[in-house]
Amino acid sequence: PPASQNSEQGSTLRDLLTTTAGKLRLGSTDAGIAFAPVYSTGAASGKSGRTMPNILDDIIASVVENKIPPNRAPKINVKSEIKDEPKDDKKCIQDDCSKRYSDIQYSWICDKHVLWLRDHKNSNNWKLFKECWKQGRPVLVSGMHKKMNFSLWKAESISLDFGNQQADILNCKDSIISNTNVKEFWDGFEDVSKRQKVKNGETALLKLKDWPSGEDFKAMMPARYEDLLKSLPLPEYCSPEGKLNLASHLPGFFVRPDLGPRLCSAYGVAATKDHDIGTTNLHIEVSDVVNILVYVGIAKGNGVLSKSGVLKKLEEEDLDDLLRKRLKDSSELPGALWHIYAGKDADKIREFLQKIAKEQGLEVLPEHDPIRDQSWYVNKKLRQRLFEEYGVKTCTVIQFLGDAIILPAGALHQV
Repeated sequence: PPASQNSEQGSTLRDLLTTTAGKLRLGSTDAGIAFAPVYSTGAASGKSGRTMPNILDDIIASVVENKIPPNRAPKINVKSEIKDEPKDDKKCIQDDCSKRYSDIQYSWICDKHVLWLRDHKNSNNWKLFKECWKQGRPVLVSGMHKKMNFSLWKAESISLDFGNQQADILNCKDSIISNTNVKEFWDGFEDVSKRQKVKNGETALLKLKDWPSGEDFKAMMPARYEDLLKSLPLPEYCSPEGKLNLASHLPGFFVRPDLGPRLCSAYGVAATKDHDIGTTNLHIEVSDVVNILVYVGIAKGNGVLSKSGVLKKLEEEDLDDLLRKRLKDSSELPGALWHIYAGKDADKIREFLQKIAKEQGLEVLPEHDPIRDQSWYVNKKLRQRLFEEYGVKTCTVIQFLGDAIILPAGALHQV
């Protein structure tokens, strides 16, 4: 923000540099200095006999002659310089898109915070995506499963091919991790009677975390790896070879973030008695993320909510009208409930969670970050308090089979 809008003024040198350079670019003959700036003359200066002044000389002169106090920020209006810069405000996007992108099927959801691209096949999707992405907003692309070989992603298929593998399995309720045979996890994926039981006799809510991931994914599941890559939404951005995928084009000497892919599989919360827990706690990713829901299993067994019961539970959420309409569509299969927050709200959320921890008598250590530690799933009651006490609104998204949710780095989310 301009220095005049900043409560903590920056360094005088920086302000002077901005002021002097700005005024000189605007052609001002008075750069706020006590004597004329030094211009070079001669052949290099061309017909005008002048070139750009030595800005450093101007700054030194300004400091010496005017003795500008450090607490007084120079003001300059440089609006006339900005001629072709596109507008980035929310209103501009929503008002202009219907005219500029009439060939794209899209909607706005979550109080117009999330862009929903409804036709995954449209080759022009990336143009509208770009407008939304530069504002750091999440994007939903539906129908990706129609491009995939669905049989590869069935639970029974993965269990049959890789059941003898060992992996870490997380109990989402008590965060206990055990290393076990993945067949045990997959056998209970849709059959509650085959799931582990915890001490009080309840069914365990298990998650097969990031198995496999990265190079292991490609080596272990080459057919599924190729199927995923050819089915990525917005390939200009999401494909490893995408021309706008910046991470893929970083020089080799950079330490790149883990770009995956990784398989995240978990039992549904609907099969448990406690619906105030999640399979992925509130956290932040260090890179942009695309998450595709490739399979949704319908759990069967005693005590499990029916499909209509699950739909009723989802309808109790603070949902957008378009998402409620999708829930009533029998051709759609809901599989995951997301709560997403803008990165700018991270400090408020962190402060709120530390406050709640103290209320609950938990020890709050200065080196512990509740978001980095992924120690919280913010339930409905807490989400309401977060809005009432800190003004932070939750963006609630239901992910249906085949939906790709694309999140910008820094966005907080839980699932």
